[in-house]
Amino acid sequence: MQVIAMANDTPFGLASYFYSNDYAKIWRVSEALEFGMVGVNTGMLSTTVAPFGGVKESGNGREGSKYGMDDYMEIKYKYRRTLRL
Repeated sequence: MQVIAMANDTPFGLASYFYSNDYAKIWRVSEALEFGMVGVNTGMLSTTVAPFGGVKESGNGREGSKYGMDDYMEIKYKYRRTLRL
């Protein structure tokens, strides 16, 4: 897919957009694009519930939504066994 290679040939990777009604093509193209966000049939991606962020020189990680909090969280496993007295 030459057009995908051309789209990915950039040091930036915040967002990309394309238009299609073919669900199989939408899946293939959106998976192949090296961007943090992919808009299909829209020019507006950002909402308060969507993770915002890019790849390459556009950054790594996500802001907003529940995914944005992951950078500030530490995972701790806790196990409590019930005592039998």
